Parts: sequence; structure tokens; C-alpha cells
Amino acid sequence: MAMFEKIRETEDRYHELETFLGQPEIIQDQKRYRRYAKEHSVLTPIITVLHKHQALQDEISESRSLLEDPDPEMKKLAREEMEVLSSHLAEAENQLKLLLLPKDPNDEKNTLLEIRAGTGGDEAALFAADLFRMYSRYAELRRWKTEVLSQNMTGIGGLKEVILLVEGHMVFSRLKYESGVHRVQRVPETETQGRIHTSAVTVAILPEAEEVDVEIRPEDLRVDVYRSSGHGGQHVNTTDSAVRITHLPSGLVVTCQDEKSQHKNKAKAMKVLRSRMLDFETAQQHSRISEERKTLVGTGDRSERIRTYNFPQGRVTDHRIGLTLYKLEDFLQGNLNLVIEPLITHFQTEALKNSGGN
Repeated sequence: MAMFEKIRETEDRYHELETFLGQPEIIQDQKRYRRYAKEHSVLTPIITVLHKHQALQDEISESRSLLEDPDPEMKKLAREEMEVLSSHLAEAENQLKLLLLPKDPNDEKNTLLEIRAGTGGDEAALFAADLFRMYSRYAELRRWKTEVLSQNMTGIGGLKEVILLVEGHMVFSRLKYESGVHRVQRVPETETQGRIHTSAVTVAILPEAEEVDVEIRPEDLRVDVYRSSGHGGQHVNTTDSAVRITHLPSGLVVTCQDEKSQHKNKAKAMKVLRSRMLDFETAQQHSRISEERKTLVGTGDRSERIRTYNFPQGRVTDHRIGLTLYKLEDFLQGNLNLVIEPLITHFQTEALKNSGGN
């Protein structure tokens, strides 16, 4: 479908929604009203840019008519004006193309952020804790809500694994590019010779799955309860409150032992299981559609090293876009937009190329 066909459809739908939102029967039906209002707010930026595009076209037509003016000075001004307006028109057209790209259906979903220490032993676990603080700070800066669903700590303040639920506006759309292997290069505190060690941490970003997104049959689950061995106090360690859920058809296993209540642990474990299954099914679907065009975002492939954090040089490098910044401390304090914004621009540009710009 050509771009301007999409625009016409979008404009028609926008005006239809405006009509709906003014009807008393829809205002009284709050569920429908919220649904229409949400769709209206999604289309509003497209319509705003469209009106800007149309206004620029009108101004260019006016300037073009001035090219016939007998006054040489007026002609010169008209030509200069047309150059500026044409540049603005091209920008508006590019904005429209980006806004009309097919939306990732998961972009508005809340997110499960899983961080796991990889190669590097205690140093990897300490860096996993650093990344956990970094993402928590980023969520705080964006006024997102966070909840730890599961964590496995080491005795020296590191994290073998942590699963964080992040809730807020367009969370997945901004965090989805963080999936992958994060490599750290630094001198561990325990290193007496001052040698730089390289460790790795794996980050997985999963859209939170609702019950309607994934069908899980009770007969496909094996639920085991056992005594917690983690931090949580005497009560946790002396009751069978920890839960392990195994999804038999896929072999996926989720454990949760952070809560004192077996019921709460089971609810958290089911939340993680649903999201992992949705991610697994999405990966299979993308793989079937096109083996050649699968990407980190599309498949959840986390085998690739995506970023390096070099402490001696104070730099962070994102290998996918060849971006190096000497602002490591600022980045670790939660200023992730330094890299997230360029990543979004890069992947949007790639999507435009793949769509043919139409």
C-alpha cells in the first residue's frame, strides 16, 4: 500500500474517532471511550505532521508563483524560500514515513528484564548488580514502576540472576534493544596485580504476557514446592514457600522463592513463565517468516555481544551501531538515552529501507 493511501485511511479513521468521542452513548461507556481515546492519541502525531506537510506544500506553491515575478529581487527571495521550504517538506515526509511504519505490537507492553551473570565468576555477578542498578535508575528517571520478581544474590553483593518487572508508558519500545551480551572490562577489587579482567552478563528483555497472549493448560504444568535457600529470613527458610514450575511441552522451568507466601511465589513464577513462552513463540514465528531477515529485536537472539563497558577508559561502546561514548559513569547512573535514542533511530532507518520507503 502506498504511503498516501495509508495517510488517507489514517485521516478517515482519525475523523471517525473524533466523531465517536463526541457521542454521549460512547462517553457513558467508559471502556469503549478509553479504547477510542487511546487510538485517537496514537493517530494524533500522524495527523499533526500531515497538516504540517500540507501547509508546507501550500507555501511552496505560493513561492513558485513568485518565480514569475518581473522583479529579480523577488525571484531571488522566492528561490531561497523554496529551498528552505523544500528541505522542511522532505523532513516532514520522512517523519510521516516513520510514523506510518507498522508498529511492534509489544511496544506498549510492560517488560520483564532478566539479568544473568555469565563468564567471569564473582566479577560477572558484581557487574550484573551494576546493570540492575543502572536499569532501575533509568526506570526511576522515566517514572516507571519496578518490582523484583526473583533474585539470586552472591555473598559479596553480586547477582547471579535477577528478574525485574518494569511497568509504564511504552516500556518495551525503549528497552527492547537491550537484549544481548553485555561485556565489562575492568580491574576487579580483588585483583592485586592491576590486571584488567573481561566478564560478561546476559540481558533479556521480554514483553509481559497477559493470560490472553499465551495459552497455558494446567495439565501441561508440574508445580514443585520446596524450602527456600535464599535470603528472606527464618520464616522463608523453614516453610515450603519456594515454587518451581515446569512447562512440560517446552521444557521451560521457572523458580521463585523471594516471597514468604507460596501463593505469591507461584503468581510471580507464572508471570515469568507466560512472558518467556510469549518470547519463545514470537521467536519461532519470526524465524518461520524469514530466516534471512531475523534481527535481535525480532528473535530475542541473545548470543551476540551488543555492548562493551570499559572502565579504565571510561567508555561504553555499542557494537551494533559502532557508537562509542566516553561517558561511562553518566551511563551507569541511568542516562541510557545516550545510546537508546541512536539505537531507535538506527532501527527505524533500517525498517524504512526494508519497507522501500513507501
